[in-house]
Amino acid sequence: MKKRVFTGAATALITPMNKDGSVNLERLSSLVDEQVKGGIDALVICGTTGEKSTLNYEEHVRVIETAAKANAGRVPLIAGTGSNDTVYSVGLCEDAEKAGADAFLMVTPYYNKTSQRGLIAHYNYIADRVNKPIILYNVPSRTGVAIKPETYKELAKHPNIVATKEANGDLSAVAKTRYLCGDELDIYSGNDDQAVPIMSLGGIGVISVLSNFLPDVMHKMCADYLSGNTKSAADMQIKYTGLMNALFSDVNPIPVKAAMDILGLGAGPCRLPLYPMEEKALENLKLKLKECGLI
Repeated sequence: MKKRVFTGAATALITPMNKDGSVNLERLSSLVDEQVKGGIDALVICGTTGEKSTLNYEEHVRVIETAAKANAGRVPLIAGTGSNDTVYSVGLCEDAEKAGADAFLMVTPYYNKTSQRGLIAHYNYIADRVNKPIILYNVPSRTGVAIKPETYKELAKHPNIVATKEANGDLSAVAKTRYLCGDELDIYSGNDDQAVPIMSLGGIGVISVLSNFLPDVMHKMCADYLSGNTKSAADMQIKYTGLMNALFSDVNPIPVKAAMDILGLGAGPCRLPLYPMEEKALENLKLKLKECGLI
Protein backbone atom coordinates (compact mmCIF):
# COMPACT_ATOMS: atom_id res chain seq x y z
CA MET A 1 0.00 0.00 0.00
CA LYS A 2 1.26 3.50 -0.84
CA LYS A 3 2.16 6.02 1.81
CA ARG A 4 -0.87 8.13 2.70
CA VAL A 5 -0.51 11.94 2.66
CA PHE A 6 -3.20 12.60 5.29
CA THR A 7 -6.49 11.39 6.66
CA GLY A 8 -9.29 13.77 7.64
CA ALA A 9 -9.68 17.44 6.75
CA ALA A 10 -7.18 19.62 4.92
CA THR A 11 -7.75 23.32 4.46
CA ALA A 12 -7.42 24.74 0.96
CA LEU A 13 -5.91 27.85 2.49
CA ILE A 14 -6.56 31.34 1.19
CA THR A 15 -3.62 33.59 0.38
CA PRO A 16 -4.18 36.73 2.48
CA MET A 17 -3.59 40.01 0.69
CA ASN A 18 -2.89 43.55 1.77
CA LYS A 19 -5.17 46.36 0.60
CA ASP A 20 -2.78 47.11 -2.27
CA GLY A 21 -3.04 43.51 -3.51
CA SER A 22 0.39 42.39 -2.29
CA VAL A 23 0.67 39.10 -0.44
CA ASN A 24 0.38 39.49 3.33
CA LEU A 25 3.07 37.02 4.40
CA GLU A 26 2.81 37.95 8.08
CA ARG A 27 -0.90 37.13 8.12
CA LEU A 28 -0.23 33.93 6.15
CA SER A 29 2.12 32.76 8.89
CA SER A 30 -0.42 33.45 11.62
CA LEU A 31 -3.20 31.77 9.62
CA VAL A 32 -1.12 28.61 9.32
CA ASP A 33 -0.56 28.60 13.07
CA GLU A 34 -4.27 29.15 13.74
CA GLN A 35 -5.17 26.29 11.42
CA VAL A 36 -2.82 23.85 13.11
CA LYS A 37 -3.94 24.88 16.59
CA GLY A 38 -7.54 24.55 15.38
CA GLY A 39 -7.01 20.86 14.73
CA ILE A 40 -6.70 20.73 10.95
CA ASP A 41 -5.11 17.55 9.60
CA ALA A 42 -3.23 19.05 6.62
CA LEU A 43 -2.84 22.27 4.65
CA VAL A 44 -3.05 22.93 0.92
CA ILE A 45 -1.13 26.02 -0.16
CA CYS A 46 -1.44 27.80 -3.53
CA GLY A 47 -4.47 25.92 -4.75
CA THR A 48 -7.57 27.42 -6.35
CA THR A 49 -8.61 28.92 -3.01
CA GLY A 50 -5.08 30.27 -2.60
CA GLU A 51 -5.37 32.26 -5.86
CA LYS A 52 -2.52 30.36 -7.47
CA SER A 53 -3.52 31.66 -10.90
CA THR A 54 -2.68 35.27 -10.03
CA LEU A 55 0.54 34.64 -8.10
CA ASN A 56 3.72 35.08 -10.10
CA TYR A 57 6.38 32.37 -9.85
CA GLU A 58 8.41 34.10 -7.16
CA GLU A 59 5.30 34.78 -5.05
CA HIS A 60 4.13 31.20 -5.50
CA VAL A 61 7.37 29.75 -4.11
CA ARG A 62 7.57 32.39 -1.37
CA VAL A 63 4.05 31.60 -0.17
CA ILE A 64 4.89 27.89 0.06
CA GLU A 65 8.15 28.69 1.85
CA THR A 66 6.44 31.02 4.33
CA ALA A 67 3.67 28.52 5.07
CA ALA A 68 6.18 25.68 5.51
CA LYS A 69 8.23 27.72 7.96
CA ALA A 70 5.14 28.62 10.00
CA ASN A 71 3.91 25.04 9.92
CA ALA A 72 7.27 23.67 11.10
CA GLY A 73 6.36 20.12 10.15
CA ARG A 74 3.30 19.91 12.39
CA VAL A 75 0.90 18.77 9.65
CA PRO A 76 1.44 17.69 6.03
CA LEU A 77 1.88 20.70 3.75
CA ILE A 78 0.61 20.17 0.20
CA ALA A 79 1.57 22.63 -2.53
CA GLY A 80 -0.52 23.37 -5.60
CA THR A 81 1.87 22.80 -8.52
CA GLY A 82 -0.46 21.83 -11.36
CA SER A 83 -0.20 23.50 -14.74
CA ASN A 84 -1.22 23.14 -18.37
CA ASP A 85 2.51 23.12 -19.18
CA THR A 86 3.95 19.74 -18.19
CA VAL A 87 7.61 20.76 -18.07
CA TYR A 88 6.81 23.97 -16.16
CA SER A 89 4.99 21.89 -13.56
CA VAL A 90 8.05 19.71 -12.99
CA GLY A 91 10.17 22.80 -12.29
CA LEU A 92 7.57 24.20 -9.92
CA CYS A 93 7.45 20.88 -8.05
CA GLU A 94 11.23 20.97 -7.63
CA ASP A 95 11.12 24.48 -6.18
CA ALA A 96 8.09 23.68 -4.02
CA GLU A 97 9.93 20.71 -2.53
CA LYS A 98 12.93 22.91 -1.74
CA ALA A 99 10.52 25.40 -0.12
CA GLY A 100 9.19 22.72 2.22
CA ALA A 101 6.25 21.00 0.51
CA ASP A 102 5.47 17.45 1.64
CA ALA A 103 3.25 16.61 -1.35
CA PHE A 104 1.86 18.17 -4.52
CA LEU A 105 -1.72 18.90 -5.60
CA MET A 106 -1.91 18.81 -9.38
CA VAL A 107 -4.93 20.06 -11.28
CA THR A 108 -5.62 18.68 -14.73
CA PRO A 109 -4.30 20.73 -17.68
CA TYR A 110 -6.75 23.56 -18.42
CA TYR A 111 -7.54 25.76 -21.44
CA ASN A 112 -5.37 23.82 -23.90
CA LYS A 113 -6.67 20.67 -22.11
CA THR A 114 -5.83 17.17 -23.37
CA SER A 115 -7.26 13.70 -23.98
CA GLN A 116 -7.43 10.86 -21.44
CA ARG A 117 -4.28 9.40 -23.00
CA GLY A 118 -2.71 12.84 -22.70
CA LEU A 119 -3.61 12.99 -19.00
CA ILE A 120 -1.84 9.68 -18.42
CA ALA A 121 1.27 10.90 -20.27
CA HIS A 122 1.21 14.30 -18.52
CA TYR A 123 0.93 12.96 -14.99
CA ASN A 124 3.33 10.06 -15.48
CA TYR A 125 5.94 12.41 -16.96
CA ILE A 126 5.77 14.56 -13.83
CA ALA A 127 5.55 11.64 -11.40
CA ASP A 128 8.70 10.13 -12.93
CA ARG A 129 10.62 13.32 -12.08
CA VAL A 130 9.51 14.28 -8.57
CA ASN A 131 10.35 12.95 -5.12
CA LYS A 132 7.11 13.70 -3.29
CA PRO A 133 3.64 12.12 -3.55
CA ILE A 134 1.10 13.57 -5.97
CA ILE A 135 -2.58 14.21 -5.29
CA LEU A 136 -4.46 14.59 -8.56
CA TYR A 137 -7.16 17.27 -8.76
CA ASN A 138 -10.26 16.67 -10.85
CA VAL A 139 -12.40 19.80 -11.21
CA PRO A 140 -13.92 19.78 -14.72
CA SER A 141 -16.17 22.77 -14.02
CA ARG A 142 -13.02 24.90 -13.98
CA THR A 143 -10.68 23.08 -16.33
CA GLY A 144 -12.97 21.71 -19.03
CA VAL A 145 -11.45 18.23 -18.73
CA ALA A 146 -12.38 15.36 -16.39
CA ILE A 147 -10.32 12.39 -15.27
CA LYS A 148 -12.35 9.27 -16.05
CA PRO A 149 -12.37 6.31 -13.64
CA GLU A 150 -10.54 4.16 -16.19
CA THR A 151 -7.83 6.82 -16.42
CA TYR A 152 -7.49 6.86 -12.66
CA LYS A 153 -6.91 3.10 -12.81
CA GLU A 154 -3.91 3.62 -15.10
CA LEU A 155 -2.54 6.57 -13.13
CA ALA A 156 -2.82 4.71 -9.82
CA LYS A 157 -0.20 2.25 -11.06
CA HIS A 158 2.50 4.91 -10.56
CA PRO A 159 4.03 4.77 -7.05
CA ASN A 160 4.16 8.58 -6.77
CA ILE A 161 0.48 9.09 -7.65
CA VAL A 162 -1.25 8.35 -4.38
CA ALA A 163 -4.58 10.19 -4.24
CA THR A 164 -7.10 12.47 -5.90
CA LYS A 165 -9.07 15.51 -4.87
CA GLU A 166 -12.39 14.70 -6.49
CA ALA A 167 -14.54 17.72 -7.30
CA ASN A 168 -16.49 16.51 -10.30
CA GLY A 169 -19.74 16.33 -8.31
CA ASP A 170 -20.52 12.87 -9.75
CA LEU A 171 -20.85 10.32 -6.95
CA SER A 172 -21.39 7.48 -9.42
CA ALA A 173 -18.01 8.25 -11.00
CA VAL A 174 -16.43 8.35 -7.53
CA ALA A 175 -17.88 4.92 -6.76
CA LYS A 176 -16.53 3.54 -10.03
CA THR A 177 -13.10 5.02 -9.34
CA ARG A 178 -13.09 3.37 -5.93
CA TYR A 179 -14.14 0.08 -7.53
CA LEU A 180 -11.40 0.19 -10.17
CA CYS A 181 -8.57 1.52 -7.99
CA GLY A 182 -9.26 0.07 -4.56
CA ASP A 183 -6.58 0.99 -2.06
CA GLU A 184 -4.13 2.12 -4.75
CA LEU A 185 -5.69 5.59 -4.89
CA ASP A 186 -6.95 7.54 -1.89
CA ILE A 187 -9.95 9.78 -2.54
CA TYR A 188 -10.59 13.16 -0.91
CA SER A 189 -13.74 15.14 -1.49
CA GLY A 190 -13.00 18.41 -3.21
CA ASN A 191 -16.43 19.78 -2.31
CA ASP A 192 -17.40 20.53 1.29
CA ASP A 193 -21.01 19.58 0.63
CA GLN A 194 -19.97 16.08 -0.47
CA ALA A 195 -17.51 15.27 2.31
CA VAL A 196 -19.70 12.70 4.06
CA PRO A 197 -21.14 11.20 0.85
CA ILE A 198 -17.64 10.62 -0.55
CA MET A 199 -16.40 9.14 2.73
CA SER A 200 -19.37 6.76 2.55
CA LEU A 201 -17.87 5.50 -0.73
CA GLY A 202 -14.48 4.88 0.82
CA GLY A 203 -13.03 8.39 0.71
CA ILE A 204 -10.70 9.32 3.56
CA GLY A 205 -11.41 13.02 3.99
CA VAL A 206 -11.93 16.39 2.39
CA ILE A 207 -9.91 19.30 1.07
CA SER A 208 -12.07 22.06 2.43
CA VAL A 209 -12.87 25.73 1.89
CA LEU A 210 -15.13 26.04 4.95
CA SER A 211 -12.25 25.02 7.21
CA ASN A 212 -10.51 28.33 6.47
CA PHE A 213 -12.54 29.59 9.40
CA LEU A 214 -13.96 26.35 10.86
CA PRO A 215 -11.01 23.94 10.95
CA ASP A 216 -12.31 22.29 14.12
CA VAL A 217 -15.70 21.57 12.54
CA MET A 218 -14.31 19.94 9.40
CA HIS A 219 -11.74 17.97 11.39
CA LYS A 220 -14.47 16.65 13.69
CA MET A 221 -16.82 15.82 10.82
CA CYS A 222 -14.18 13.65 9.19
CA ALA A 223 -12.88 12.16 12.43
CA ASP A 224 -16.40 11.23 13.52
CA TYR A 225 -17.27 9.59 10.23
CA LEU A 226 -14.00 7.67 9.92
CA SER A 227 -14.23 6.45 13.54
CA GLY A 228 -17.75 5.10 12.97
CA ASN A 229 -19.83 7.94 14.40
CA THR A 230 -21.56 8.44 11.08
CA LYS A 231 -24.71 10.07 12.47
CA SER A 232 -22.73 12.87 14.11
CA ALA A 233 -20.82 13.46 10.87
CA ALA A 234 -24.01 13.46 8.81
CA ASP A 235 -25.67 15.88 11.24
CA MET A 236 -22.71 18.27 10.87
CA GLN A 237 -22.80 17.94 7.08
CA ILE A 238 -26.46 18.93 7.08
CA LYS A 239 -26.05 21.73 9.65
CA TYR A 240 -23.43 23.53 7.57
CA THR A 241 -24.82 22.81 4.10
CA GLY A 242 -26.40 26.25 3.72
CA LEU A 243 -23.14 27.97 4.62
CA MET A 244 -21.16 25.63 2.37
CA ASN A 245 -23.43 26.55 -0.52
CA ALA A 246 -23.10 30.27 0.25
CA LEU A 247 -19.31 29.94 0.01
CA PHE A 248 -19.81 28.94 -3.62
CA SER A 249 -22.46 31.54 -4.48
CA ASP A 250 -19.70 33.37 -6.34
CA VAL A 251 -16.35 32.30 -7.72
CA ASN A 252 -14.13 30.74 -5.04
CA PRO A 253 -12.36 32.27 -3.08
CA ILE A 254 -14.40 35.48 -3.26
CA PRO A 255 -17.05 34.38 -0.71
CA VAL A 256 -14.68 32.68 1.74
CA LYS A 257 -12.45 35.75 1.87
CA ALA A 258 -15.55 37.90 2.41
CA ALA A 259 -16.69 35.59 5.22
CA MET A 260 -13.29 35.71 6.88
CA ASP A 261 -13.25 39.49 6.75
CA ILE A 262 -16.75 39.58 8.28
CA LEU A 263 -15.41 37.36 11.06
CA GLY A 264 -12.39 39.62 11.56
CA LEU A 265 -9.90 37.05 10.26
CA GLY A 266 -7.96 39.36 7.96
CA ALA A 267 -8.20 37.68 4.57
CA GLY A 268 -7.99 40.86 2.54
CA PRO A 269 -9.12 41.33 -1.06
CA CYS A 270 -8.88 38.98 -4.02
CA ARG A 271 -6.76 39.92 -7.00
CA LEU A 272 -8.39 40.82 -10.28
CA PRO A 273 -10.08 39.40 -12.26
CA LEU A 274 -11.85 38.19 -9.09
CA TYR A 275 -14.22 40.92 -7.97
CA PRO A 276 -16.19 41.61 -4.76
CA MET A 277 -19.55 39.90 -4.26
CA GLU A 278 -22.82 41.56 -5.16
CA GLU A 279 -24.69 42.94 -2.17
CA LYS A 280 -27.52 40.37 -2.34
CA ALA A 281 -25.09 37.46 -2.25
CA LEU A 282 -23.10 39.10 0.53
CA GLU A 283 -26.23 39.53 2.65
CA ASN A 284 -27.10 35.87 2.12
CA LEU A 285 -23.59 34.90 3.20
CA LYS A 286 -24.03 36.93 6.39
CA LEU A 287 -27.38 35.23 6.98
CA LYS A 288 -25.82 31.77 6.70
CA LEU A 289 -23.00 32.77 9.05
CA LYS A 290 -25.63 33.95 11.53
CA GLU A 291 -27.64 30.73 11.16
CA CYS A 292 -24.53 28.79 12.16
CA GLY A 293 -24.02 31.01 15.21
CA LEU A 294 -20.84 32.61 13.89
CA ILE A 295 -22.03 36.23 13.99
